Amino acid sequence: MAEKRDYYEVLGVGKNANADEIKKAYRKAAIKYHPDKNPGDKEAEEKFKEAAEAYDVLSNPDKRARYDQFGHAGMGGAAGGGAGGFGGFGGGFSMEDIFSQFGDIFGGHFGGGFRSSGGGQRVNRGSDIRIKVRLTLQEIAAGVTKKLKIAKTVACDKCGGSGAKDSGSYATCSTCNGSGYVVRVENTFFGRMQTQGVCPACGGSGKVISDPCDKCRGEGTLRGDEVVEIAIPAGVGEGMILTVSGKGNAARHGGVNGDLQVVIEEEPHPELVRDGNDLIHNLNITVTTALLGGTVEVPTVDGRAKIKIAPGTHAGKVLRLGGKGLPEVNGYGRGDELVVVDITIPSKLTAEERRLVEQLAAMPSFEKAESVKNQNIFERMKSFFR
Repeated sequence: MAEKRDYYEVLGVGKNANADEIKKAYRKAAIKYHPDKNPGDKEAEEKFKEAAEAYDVLSNPDKRARYDQFGHAGMGGAAGGGAGGFGGFGGGFSMEDIFSQFGDIFGGHFGGGFRSSGGGQRVNRGSDIRIKVRLTLQEIAAGVTKKLKIAKTVACDKCGGSGAKDSGSYATCSTCNGSGYVVRVENTFFGRMQTQGVCPACGGSGKVISDPCDKCRGEGTLRGDEVVEIAIPAGVGEGMILTVSGKGNAARHGGVNGDLQVVIEEEPHPELVRDGNDLIHNLNITVTTALLGGTVEVPTVDGRAKIKIAPGTHAGKVLRLGGKGLPEVNGYGRGDELVVVDITIPSKLTAEERRLVEQLAAMPSFEKAESVKNQNIFERMKSFFR
């Protein structure tokens, strides 16, 4: 099964895109891939559904916030697998339905022709930073806030990240003559085609730096450090990635900062093993405790707890401590702690101890238990070789 694509990548927008930009990107994809426009094209249909799913999440502030922090793993049942569950853009809708949903597009109505929107100013974006954070089971159980010092590129404190010496240190871009756009004419199979795009020299601003900042040399960024406070929710797991928007590397010329990606690592616990949201503890008890019962102490993620061992407890018995596991990362429910009983058998006996054990072995209760035990093993062996 193919890995799920990033929702921002599906719509072709940055992680800092506002609601209008997300809506515009979605309606563009909806028009391009809608089944009414691509009859019988399964690939276009899948891309239409994929775009609808991405729009359903990114257009909803709550879903988007959860997706930004946890990615697809944090969605759970929030995002379905088809377009039918996303705002009504299912297979029964036509192109007119999409236009009526978003209104007048590109200045014209359905059937009235399209004109290019031209695009906007290109904005620089800083690169993302990925770090690892190691957590104990106690921190995972309760949630924790970490303060980390991150080495990164930061905005120049002298020019404010613009890269220019001052507000008057700009000149009109000679490539586009200040328009922010360049026109290209290409010869194609259909004849000469004219296209308009953002100017590569000025990024669509129509101006370039004429007198750069002497501290950052016109880049707008410097190497530095930043202390970042990261709130890590309870229930996170090994390998999970949390995204802190805007805390990555600063961008050139006052652009948009990248993101900080926090990869979770779990520190092994000396007595507890994690299995999903459950915790497992192997408890060793003495033969006498197994026979007579008693009270023992076991570790939990919150401290230590006393539990009762019933008389006649056998090795392999699992005792469940409800709600003593780890919480769900979305805040709903909590796992259990499973205590697996093992019985410690003495490897050496004194002469007196051996005499007492031999006396016990000759008593009816122990003979019966031994025969039942052997019968169970024999039955298991028979079923294994069937």
